[in-house]
Amino acid sequence: MELRHLRYFVAVADAGNFTRAAENLGISQPPLSQQIQRLEHEIGSPLLRRLTRSVELTDAGRVLYEDAIKILKMSDAAFEKACSVGRGLSGWLRIGFASSTALNPRVFTLLHTFRDHYPMINLHPGELHMSALVDELLKGAIDLAFIRLPCARSRELEYRIIDNEEMVVALPANHPLAANHQLSSLAELRNETLIIFPREISPGLYDSVINACSDAGFTPPNVAQSPQTTSAISMVATGFGYTIIPASLSKIDQANVRYLPVKGTPLTAQVALAWRRHNLSKAGEHFLALL
Repeated sequence: MELRHLRYFVAVADAGNFTRAAENLGISQPPLSQQIQRLEHEIGSPLLRRLTRSVELTDAGRVLYEDAIKILKMSDAAFEKACSVGRGLSGWLRIGFASSTALNPRVFTLLHTFRDHYPMINLHPGELHMSALVDELLKGAIDLAFIRLPCARSRELEYRIIDNEEMVVALPANHPLAANHQLSSLAELRNETLIIFPREISPGLYDSVINACSDAGFTPPNVAQSPQTTSAISMVATGFGYTIIPASLSKIDQANVRYLPVKGTPLTAQVALAWRRHNLSKAGEHFLALL
């Protein structure tokens, strides 16, 4: 049994005769009659009772008609759903975030704009540290990822830079320098404990922070490790030391933490949207187009 046979049968039943059904289908009457006869032969029972100017359903025809309507509706819905996903108008998009990128204002705006433009696409977000994020992206577990540059493995990906975000210093609120509006230099913290994530989590960003201290003329005498930038802020609040974070993280409200920019050439960390080469879905293409 083919779907077109069911469509022909339903068309005849709805029209009440072969002539109108053929006109509605845009085919001639003889082929239509032949297809209905073929369907009846396959089922082994008449489906239509042929009258002088009309047709009516037999008992077998009424049963088939009810099921045929359901089958055709499901078939049409499946076709439309597949077309919609193929055009990137519905379906899903798996997006990964490096720690701290989700609060970046350009990332935030891009996500909301995409949801406004494509409300039928379900976004599946997930936050990972950089090394794991790149692994997940390359093996196809996620479609797109917001990463921090520099990233040694960025050469394995396609990416587009969307922001060059300033880094700020987070200090305990009771620190002598916390009353200032800014730091004149990172060198003011040369004797303090630097709180930073392990290098293996994000080598590029880790090296940027350490190099910034070196450029200011010192090597941090004490380093305390934190699993990620957000937890580093909590450690600052308890007085363990200071940390250097993307400015967007200063939105995290901590009563015992002050965020200060550094005077002069600011330390920055680029935010980029990355994807696998030659393997981007239509939904992903729509996301990129919004950039």
